[in-house]
Amino acid sequence: MKLQEYTQSRANFEECMKCTVCTAYCPVLQVNPLYPGPKQAGPDGERLRLKDPYFFNYALKYCLNCKRCEVACPSGVHVADLIQTARIKYDKSNPKLRDRILASTDFMGKMVRPVAPIANVATGLGITKTVLDATLKIDHRRQFPAYSGRSFEGWLKRRAKEQAAFPEQVAYFHGCYVNYNYPQLGKDLVKVMNALGIGVQLLDKEKCCGIAMITNGMSKEATKHANHNVAVLQKAVDAGLKVVTTSSTCVFTIRDEYPGVLGVDNAAVHDAIFMATRLIYEKLEKGATLKFKADYHKKIAYHTPCHMEKLGWGVFSENLMRMIPGVEFTVLDSACCGIAGTYGFKKENYEASQAIGAPLFAQIQSVNPDIVACDCETCKWQIEMSTGYKVMNPISILAEALAD
Repeated sequence: MKLQEYTQSRANFEECMKCTVCTAYCPVLQVNPLYPGPKQAGPDGERLRLKDPYFFNYALKYCLNCKRCEVACPSGVHVADLIQTARIKYDKSNPKLRDRILASTDFMGKMVRPVAPIANVATGLGITKTVLDATLKIDHRRQFPAYSGRSFEGWLKRRAKEQAAFPEQVAYFHGCYVNYNYPQLGKDLVKVMNALGIGVQLLDKEKCCGIAMITNGMSKEATKHANHNVAVLQKAVDAGLKVVTTSSTCVFTIRDEYPGVLGVDNAAVHDAIFMATRLIYEKLEKGATLKFKADYHKKIAYHTPCHMEKLGWGVFSENLMRMIPGVEFTVLDSACCGIAGTYGFKKENYEASQAIGAPLFAQIQSVNPDIVACDCETCKWQIEMSTGYKVMNPISILAEALAD
């Protein structure tokens, strides 16, 4: 982390007025007594850590980094950033093999893709889950996301000329999930953008946004990814392109975590990267149109991911869903689903992860929607596993509702 950024972060904690509202909003503290809570782990702990690193508490690893404490804080204190930067600065332990595997999403995606059908079957077997639980402490109750045998990047490269013909262009930061797990979401984005007269380009060799590396003690690797991605994004910005993404966590990490936690300067590209839903909504507000099926009827419940709530951009997804004729729409109460990326895969966190998400799961069951809409892929995994309801990104819902 750059000295200037770290100094600013330290100065910010003095604005804490000890109201404890962050403690009341912390989902972890409600279910895990080992976690000291955001006020004590963040502003209070920072005062002690500055005097002596001895006061660093290894229980900070239980922080979800959901940012709900920062959303709630009336003084704008960067509570979660204080906790994450403290982990980077003071935690000298090496990441476990499990944590490296879970955080190395690009590497694992490339390794698994050629044998995706076999890997998907293997990771669903009880014996495999038992072995992973016993050896790596990946909880046996957790379901793994499926891998795709073909990448989204390969699919879009084959359509590069077709996309280049559109009068307006955007670049797409697709992220690991779209490229290795679910290319259909990327295809759905292309369909919606094309319907608006916009072509979609790949970025020049993007890497994982690095959020899993940040939360798994691999800050050096995350910083390398951040510097690489900022350079890649700069090329797109220099070419006059806006950059869109379909992942709330990716866009939040690039915009906020790069400078706030890793100390990577992204000022030149910060305002050029958007959630695709925001760009689409703004286009429609300025007069663009989308033609929807007359017979599309769905009951949709929208879950706002924690990082989307921190950005304040959930409103764009909500309004887009409301624009679709025939949709019965409900916004679910503000709540954390509990998975927090790789957090909920770990044996020591599984019970807390499910307990955190329980109120959300209960509300979804009471609403009984046809589809749960959500902009975060890991929220999708958690909700589908824990409730049995189908979860779709708002972009995929738009694509499904479009008239042919």
